[in-house]
Amino acid sequence: MTGPAPTTLRDVVHRRFRLPADLAAGAGNGVRADAAGAVLAAPTGQLAHPDDPTRRYDAASWTSPPVSTGFAVADVVPSWAADTPDGCGVLVELRGWHADAPATGWYALARWAADDEPFGRTSVPGQQDADARVDTDTLVFTGATVTGWQARVTLLRPAGGTATPVLRALGAVASGPRPATPVGTHRATEGDRAGWGRVLDVPRYSQRLHGGHEGRWGGGGDSWCSPTSVSMVLDHWGAGPAPDRYAWVAPPGPRPAVVHAARHCYDPAFDGAGNWSFNTAYAGGHGMDAFVTRLRSLAEAGAFVAAGLPLVLAAAYRRGDVPGLDYDTKGHLVVLVGFTADGDPVLNDPYAPDDAGVRRTVDRHRFEAAWLGSSGGIVYVIRPPDVPLPPPPAQPNW
Repeated sequence: MTGPAPTTLRDVVHRRFRLPADLAAGAGNGVRADAAGAVLAAPTGQLAHPDDPTRRYDAASWTSPPVSTGFAVADVVPSWAADTPDGCGVLVELRGWHADAPATGWYALARWAADDEPFGRTSVPGQQDADARVDTDTLVFTGATVTGWQARVTLLRPAGGTATPVLRALGAVASGPRPATPVGTHRATEGDRAGWGRVLDVPRYSQRLHGGHEGRWGGGGDSWCSPTSVSMVLDHWGAGPAPDRYAWVAPPGPRPAVVHAARHCYDPAFDGAGNWSFNTAYAGGHGMDAFVTRLRSLAEAGAFVAAGLPLVLAAAYRRGDVPGLDYDTKGHLVVLVGFTADGDPVLNDPYAPDDAGVRRTVDRHRFEAAWLGSSGGIVYVIRPPDVPLPPPPAQPNW
């Protein structure tokens, strides 16, 4: 497979902190190490729930060290893993950093809990100033000079209670401006054929089977591409929810585990189940190491397939852009399950009308152009902690 000479690819760096191992690397305020992560030990104050000021929460926090990227940062997408029992929740915030000092104020990326009641789960719209804006799951820098980021998670429990959230991991992917060279001239010409000729045995689930069964959590089947894709990968690893966790789905419909995922990934402010960070946090609640990052090419994605790891990819395209994906979408999630011997991607596309039609093979260059040109190469990495990641590139984006 040939193509134009490679050009400069996008700057991308991913950094992840795991707790309790990395607790001392950051600043704890009222938290302590537990075998499972960082827990609320001594509240440092109280916060009111923004939707009901009469509901008060004991608060403590862990702040990551600043992460320098070495390039001008255009945007940052966070990921976390946390347990939130008994009405507990977490507040996830980000800020930009530059020249050994904060470059912006703090922005709230999520008020999050694994369950939607009673604490709730939502992104926080309406945050925009001269420095940056929050775009659902992404902090976009618009005016400030930023060459790094810092994250803070506040652990919240009902005032006077004894239960505690557990923060197990916190990280983010920072990306530079998109290259000026048009997408498509990059083509995966690195000479790396990792993953070619390998197709992973990932189950095939159609989101559209749910179209007539459930209209909540973003509108049902036609909009459930992200939780359906996550469900495919969780079940590939044997890590999907046990039947007692989705026994509330009534009638059970074609696949109640997907309904469970849609409910627990749903972001009411976005009015959909496609919040990138919420989907990986959901997978993290099933024992997975899960995070959002950007890849620079399908050659990088091939390293994951070669390592036995399917990926969830975010892309947008119009009918005719990618033959075989013959519909318009402003944003869609699919599972990359492998490559043909010639390097064409093999996808599990949940937008198929039924399970039998989910498996699709598409043109490598056409799909790569749509993926990089829309989401900028966003993927969900979801793996059991004991399954190794492939070796990262020199500028590590995983």
